[in-house]
Amino acid sequence: MNVSASKENILKRIRQSLAQPTDLPFPASEGVDNVFKPSQQELEFEFAERFTKLQGRFSFCESEQQLVEQLNTLIAARNWQNIYCREDLLKQSLSKNGFNNFNATDLQSCDASITGCEYLVARTGSMVMSTAQQSGRTVSVYAPVHICIAYTSQLVYDIKDAINNVKDKYGEVLPSLITLATGPSRTADIEKTLVVGVHGPKEVFCFLVEG
Repeated sequence: MNVSASKENILKRIRQSLAQPTDLPFPASEGVDNVFKPSQQELEFEFAERFTKLQGRFSFCESEQQLVEQLNTLIAARNWQNIYCREDLLKQSLSKNGFNNFNATDLQSCDASITGCEYLVARTGSMVMSTAQQSGRTVSVYAPVHICIAYTSQLVYDIKDAINNVKDKYGEVLPSLITLATGPSRTADIEKTLVVGVHGPKEVFCFLVEG
């Protein structure tokens, strides 16, 4: 049998199988219910617990003024000179509360980058970001340190909740990229030894602001 005949035979068998669909083996597995059920603790505590277990650095702020105080303390302690942020609304909000450390003119020369996020996922300790933010695809990835500013109103329990909220927020004009960042970049590809900061930032901070 030549190659063409073999190919046609395979396609014929596929068409026959599709013409006689089989019953779904586990019908109860299909549905809209969440697989993971929320825990009894508040989402703030759930997120903080998961995020820090993945080597993220978490801080809670009662106000934007307290946020700026904590940011200034962190920057002074690390002696960072070049802070980069591309999101105009976030820069305006921080500047209004006394933050004046945006000294980096490009991502390549910065010590740390600051971004917002779309949502925080409590169950996995993840930050959901999209290209609809002015930070785009690169700011949270290529800086050596990523600082995410989020608000308690952006907390959701599961990834499914975050994706549904993004769909509701943008409608038919979805961002070209929706991504999840869960702690610092890490890999164990080489001799199964965990290395942090290979494909992304070595440190990730999340400042969660009440509101």
